[in-house]
Amino acid sequence: MPDKTPALSPSLSPLQVTAGGVGIIIGAGIYVLIGEATAEAGSLVWASFLLAAALCVLTGLSYAELSAAFPSVASEYDYSRRAFPEWVAFLVGWVMIAGLIAAAATVSLGFAQYAREFVDIGLKPGALLLLAGLLVLSATGIRQAGLLILVLSTIQVAGLLAVIALGLPSLGDHSLTASGSAGGVIGGAALVFFAFIGFDEVITLSEETPDPVRTVPRALLVALGISTVLYVFTAVAAVSTIGADALANSERPLAAVVATAAGERSGDIIAVAALVSTTNTTLLALTAASRMTYGMANQGAFPRWLGGVSRATRVPLRSLLVVSALAAGMVVVGELGLLAQVTDFSVYLVFFAVNGAVIVLRFRQPATSRPFRTPWAAGKLPLLPVGGILSVFILASGIDLDAALAGLLVCSLGLVAGLFFDARSPLRARRDRTGKGTA
Repeated sequence: MPDKTPALSPSLSPLQVTAGGVGIIIGAGIYVLIGEATAEAGSLVWASFLLAAALCVLTGLSYAELSAAFPSVASEYDYSRRAFPEWVAFLVGWVMIAGLIAAAATVSLGFAQYAREFVDIGLKPGALLLLAGLLVLSATGIRQAGLLILVLSTIQVAGLLAVIALGLPSLGDHSLTASGSAGGVIGGAALVFFAFIGFDEVITLSEETPDPVRTVPRALLVALGISTVLYVFTAVAAVSTIGADALANSERPLAAVVATAAGERSGDIIAVAALVSTTNTTLLALTAASRMTYGMANQGAFPRWLGGVSRATRVPLRSLLVVSALAAGMVVVGELGLLAQVTDFSVYLVFFAVNGAVIVLRFRQPATSRPFRTPWAAGKLPLLPVGGILSVFILASGIDLDAALAGLLVCSLGLVAGLFFDARSPLRARRDRTGKGTA
């Protein structure tokens, strides 16, 4: 095992951890997805946000239980390792890291798209500049990164509050129930579900929080609650201001809302808010990916040198450099759509594993202390994680073939990597015994 001294710095306050959760949830997705969701749900789009939030809460409660019982920077990998065979755990961790890196690449490209409204810069150069800047910042220490996350998250919330404040005076101008159907609400929920993902990344900050058993589950659930309230009120304000049809047909739906309420030039508010959101989301994705890589390395799943921590800054610098380089590589060679598909697939797989781990561990380790427990059970069977698994199947049923193929490719690469990297894999053990070196 690698030397665990120095360790990560437990410098993040509960407010910073919660802000991180809100910051990663309220990404740039809301600025685009609300229009697409309205095309599905009509004026009931606000109900789609409520339904998507309810489905996310099912899995969020499972995360809260596991993070309180087993606080670990390796998060999903560690939970899966306790409940399933090692190869399954490695695959879950691998896919989670791949999804986070793909998300960082995808959102950095989104940043560059919005940046081009203010400066003349190419899409890929703009994304690479953002990744490089965030790498430098992250390398200075989690305290500095945490402060920036808090500031950016505050601006993100203020941006949506501005939309709400501008739109709510129009309440009653357009019906909130006149169009839409139950099927449309469900279809809209499947779309806006991706405006909620990322709350799970709070778990990867466990070792940088002084009291993770109490702080992390609470921060996760509070972040989900705050984001839900903001999303629902934003949807209500948007429909009230310009109507469901105009919202569904707009390329920049929230910009159209602000322009209608406060004049055309005020639309730049949305572009600035999107720049802040994409910056914060990219920073949090890189942070989560590097911490999970570090945690898996310290548990023997990745090469040991990835588990090192800088003595000067107490940051897992090697892991941070690797995930940042991989994100930059995806920006250079990948397409935005493909990267988003890898992220989508990873979310479904990981959410399935997390809910499954809660169920398995309730039977396998009933005596384990659980400072937080998901409510309602039939005997030992927790009911809400079962609902979480069912919600994953419902949402994943609409996944595109390209997304499924991209996800299967990532899984295949993960299985091969596990044979070479993981210290407990049969292939690795044989290589060690024959003296041919270790991966």
